[in-house]
Amino acid sequence: MRYETNHAGAGAVYYLSPDDNKPSGGIRNLYRHVDLLNESGTAATVLHSRPGFRADWFANDTRVTAAGQVTLGPTDLLVVPEYYGPGLHRLPAQARKLIFNQNAYQTFAEVPFAGTSAGAPYRGCPGVEALLTVSRDNVALLRHAFTDLDVRLARVVVDPEVFHPPDRPAARRIGHMPRRRTAEQEQLLHILRSRGALDGWELVSIDGLTETATAEALRGCAIFLSFSEREGFGLPPAEAMASGAYVVGFTGLGGRDFFDPRYCAPVAEGDLLSYAVAVEKAIRRYEEDPAALVSAGHTAAERIRAEYHPDGLRADLADVYRTFRDRAVPT
Repeated sequence: MRYETNHAGAGAVYYLSPDDNKPSGGIRNLYRHVDLLNESGTAATVLHSRPGFRADWFANDTRVTAAGQVTLGPTDLLVVPEYYGPGLHRLPAQARKLIFNQNAYQTFAEVPFAGTSAGAPYRGCPGVEALLTVSRDNVALLRHAFTDLDVRLARVVVDPEVFHPPDRPAARRIGHMPRRRTAEQEQLLHILRSRGALDGWELVSIDGLTETATAEALRGCAIFLSFSEREGFGLPPAEAMASGAYVVGFTGLGGRDFFDPRYCAPVAEGDLLSYAVAVEKAIRRYEEDPAALVSAGHTAAERIRAEYHPDGLRADLADVYRTFRDRAVPT
């Protein structure tokens, strides 16, 4: 990737992305932004390091290219995930940059306090014009940390064509994602099994699946256990809610945007006793009045569908890029 002051063009948006093909909500968001921008008439491309690389664990025909084949100009915008924060200085200094911080709680990962200056890694980095993030929770944290930077919200999308409730009530299945907070999951499951709470229930481990297969697995679960931890948003519980499951567990902080005790069971961070009690309560509720638990799951699905939809993100992006396109002054 290089920069040329006299590079001609109406101004395009380039999203830098890791070459990672494991299921990742963050990379899915990058691709979705690019798709929606192109649909709306703003030229956009995902940049990978390796020529020919494309994430294929979800269906897409997103515009992608290799970063080494791109020349940036004064009217272009380079969107950089927070993942690259420690290496921002290696990007072309003159390029206009938006930082797409999808997890404010990871902002300072690999940015040691000793040896860095106030406001690292963003303050003082040439070309950084604003921060984008994915939840109101993260907007608040980033605005508090970086008072001199413009912070904008670009909401997450939970695709209603993929994630939706089942046609019939789910069976006695409890879904969970084993890679998240593994030690705490093990403890919780031990507690529940010790008390006989899991008798008659199937545990469904959801891991490494395609987007479509994940949605299918979630639709088959009456209950989903959330082990989100210090999240920008927390897609797994949101996708579970959209699929009609009753969600119990940790909000991961970013999930406070959509966890509501009227239709799910948020648990205080790290409180395993309250978590075990909440799971047992949900199981008992299903066994005594399954329609009530199903109704709560459908209410959650409606809430997710109403707020985290493509048209909402399209509007968010239009507002953001209108602002920064108008600021571009070719030299």
